[in-house]
Order: sequence, then structure tokens, then C-alpha cells
Amino acid sequence: MIRTFFIVVQIILAVLISGLILLQNQESGWGSTFGGGGENYHTKRGLERALFYLTIVLVGLFALVATFNLAK
Repeated sequence: MIRTFFIVVQIILAVLISGLILLQNQESGWGSTFGGGGENYHTKRGLERALFYLTIVLVGLFALVATFNLAK
């Protein structure tokens, strides 16, 4: 029962992490695929910063749940 709960939590976290990664805008386009791009740098502000930190927190939670799920 508890193992099923942790598996469901892992699936939910994986979907949320995937969505947050897709929401982050890098504006690199196809140029960086072929070696171009990366000439300009900007700091993360507002919603972009919040999405970035939320992604880090969710990845940490995912790793914690995955580790705990292995121990059970």
C-alpha cells in the first residue's frame, strides 16, 4: 500500500518536472544546435526564476522519494 503511494508520487513529480522544464524559455532556437548561439547572457527574473527554483526543489523531492522507494 505505501509502496504504491510512493510510486504514484514519483509519477506525479516526474510529470510536474517535465512540464516545468518545458515551460522554461531559453530562446536558443536552432542556432545552438549547430554550434551558434550563447553569445548573450541574462539573469533570471520573476516567473523564470521561480520556475527554475521550483524545478530544482521538485528534482530533489523526486530523488528523495526514489531513494526511499528503493529502501522499502
